[in-house]
Amino acid sequence: MLRCIGAAAVAVAALVVLAMSGSGGEGAVAADTKTAIFAGGCFWCMEAAFDEVNGVTDTTSGYAGGTKPNPTYGDHEGYQEAVRVTYDPAKVTYAKLLDQYWHNIDPFNPDGQFCDLGDAYRSVIFVGNDEEKGLADTTKQQVADRFKETVVTEIKPVSTFTPAEDYHQNYHNTNPVSYKFYKWNCGRAQRLEQLWGPKPS
Repeated sequence: MLRCIGAAAVAVAALVVLAMSGSGGEGAVAADTKTAIFAGGCFWCMEAAFDEVNGVTDTTSGYAGGTKPNPTYGDHEGYQEAVRVTYDPAKVTYAKLLDQYWHNIDPFNPDGQFCDLGDAYRSVIFVGNDEEKGLADTTKQQVADRFKETVVTEIKPVSTFTPAEDYHQNYHNTNPVSYKFYKWNCGRAQRLEQLWGPKPS
């Protein structure tokens, strides 16, 4: 009887492990993803930009870099609007994410981005380790060399990130007309084309 109970317990434990791991290895995929945080003005626009990248599995709009508890859209002093990018490093590199980042910001504006001015809209790369910092520093210098102009984008360690309110998430898909009107009216698309040229069709 005890052996039967013991065998049953082992079988149940094995089923639990299989259920947690999943036959398709979903747990392993999640464990293999990494995150990166970028601030580049309006987080709706940054989320849309990174959603285009193959290998990015999720983007989250939020508030980064501040210390005041529980930031909100109406009160996030000391924070930058940012996007947290979850990606599969087997499909896309951090260097590629940096390239996408630079091509979607104005790296020469110290006061914000496009029509959005103020500390919350400054461009910042939040780095998680020395390797990311090295890549960020290198690409920042490459941008400066290309344009012969000082890049004001800040590079600083990851500290805090708080997801924004639900209605901000995936805004470019849930409110496409409002989003496109905002992006054009803000001058973002025009300035990006001026800096980096037309987007590939």
